[in-house]
Amino acid sequence: MSRVHILRDGAAVTDPLAPYAEVDRTRGPGPCWVMANVVGGLDGSAAIKGRVGELSTVSDARLFSLMRALADVVLVGAETVRAEGYGAVRLPRERIEAREADGRPGTPPLAVVTRSLELDWSARAFTDAPPWSRTLVITCAAADPGRLERARQTADVILAGDDRVDPELAMRRLSELGHRVVLCEGGPTWLGEVVAAGLLDELCYTVSPMMGGDPLPVSITPAGAPLARFALCHVLRDDDTLFLRYERGRDGQ
Repeated sequence: MSRVHILRDGAAVTDPLAPYAEVDRTRGPGPCWVMANVVGGLDGSAAIKGRVGELSTVSDARLFSLMRALADVVLVGAETVRAEGYGAVRLPRERIEAREADGRPGTPPLAVVTRSLELDWSARAFTDAPPWSRTLVITCAAADPGRLERARQTADVILAGDDRVDPELAMRRLSELGHRVVLCEGGPTWLGEVVAAGLLDELCYTVSPMMGGDPLPVSITPAGAPLARFALCHVLRDDDTLFLRYERGRDGQ
């Protein structure tokens, strides 16, 4: 039987991103390192009245923004883009300068996963993207040709699959574009598919001190998918908000 430990407060962390920035993300077995950053209530709910942002505490919102500095691309499902009113990725000036000093673009591009291409092309997710970080749209060959042409006028389109977006092929395409660290921010259906495909290397899970949200989990597992096991790597706390970081289990499951 493994030993049980009481967790006690340790030294204060002045930079909440520092424990995450120290992680070596060049060692994954896949074409790129795939991490997810999600927030859930104490009851596992992933939204309140249809919005994830309603669950977020002040400290979670801050870390959510900073976490993007670690990524080469920020990946999100179309429904989350619509519900949350996503804009282009923004970072604090010091994080932009640090990325540029490291030879990376100042901000990572946003990538939207969508089979239907039912998107508002005048939304900030597309119009606010800077020239060096144009928004990507990941879809499949079965997408409506007219919508596909419209998408290409506004974003850089990636085809990853025939009749659906294939998570493994999507990650391979992103890797071929030089995106070595992919940060998934939702939604639950897409995250479930990524996990089921055995592609998730790291899960950063914020436990918000709330209950009573929508009956929607942070990840929706496809029927018949195997269990995926993860190892706890660190725990941070800010007042009543917990920040848990997990990595793929040693057996790769």
